[in-house]
Amino acid sequence: MSTPAIAIRNLTKVFPIPFRRDRVVAVRDLSLEVAPGQVYGLLGPNGSGKSTTMKIVLGLISPSAGRTEIFGRDSQIVDSHEEVGFLPENPYFYKYLTGMETLRFYGKLCGLRGAQLADKAGELLKLVGLEHARDRRLGGYSKGMLQRIGLAQALIQDPRLLVLDEPTAGVDPRGSAEIRDLIVGCKDRGITVLLCSHLLGQVQEICDRIGILDRGILVREGKLEELISIEDQTEMIFRDAPPALLAEIQQLVAKSYPQVNLLETRKPQTTLERYFLEVTTAAKAKG
Repeated sequence: MSTPAIAIRNLTKVFPIPFRRDRVVAVRDLSLEVAPGQVYGLLGPNGSGKSTTMKIVLGLISPSAGRTEIFGRDSQIVDSHEEVGFLPENPYFYKYLTGMETLRFYGKLCGLRGAQLADKAGELLKLVGLEHARDRRLGGYSKGMLQRIGLAQALIQDPRLLVLDEPTAGVDPRGSAEIRDLIVGCKDRGITVLLCSHLLGQVQEICDRIGILDRGILVREGKLEELISIEDQTEMIFRDAPPALLAEIQQLVAKSYPQVNLLETRKPQTTLERYFLEVTTAAKAKG
């Protein structure tokens, strides 16, 4: 059995409230795993604890209890982040640098030098579709272009794990689709992706598994297609089926209509957005 890309074990994070004898439990006894090569969607309403969880995994804050691991190593140890790329929701860049200069800057921080750095930066600019803007200052980049240069900097050291916090925030539909395709491309290259996003339609298109947090508690987790399946219904999809077949399908499909091709039998699915709202509403009602 392969080592999980991310393992979260009984994670709890408590924030004390200054000047008050009170505290906020941001994450409560959370356990989950992200397998290598998956795109995993971490979802939840505002204040659900997903950003706190992400920051603990990245070693930016310490847990109150529990443990998080990256490829088997404690994520609180700096060395565990050598193979991790991160794109925050609102990345800050030096606007006076060009696209190429930006990637060279981050590449040097990761230990790249010389021809290796130049080749890598050029490769990534081409990958994210910014080769034409390599010499343009970032102050002249659109929001979508900034997100794409952010994704390029997150990939500069060839990470095995990519952590993305709202990667399409404020991006128009075309730019959002381009970023989505880049994420799928990362998966095709064997990179594990942990994705935090409010765009549930996009999550539904690209994620293999999802976890839904609500008030710090994991309320649902699993394969996306299983979670959004409607359990008490089944669909049968045919090609070139005559209308008469619909009334006699159970008895006649194999015997009387051999020319009909049964493409698949599956459970009809709701949308991820509808499932998300049902889960979080039910959790709130119980609380």
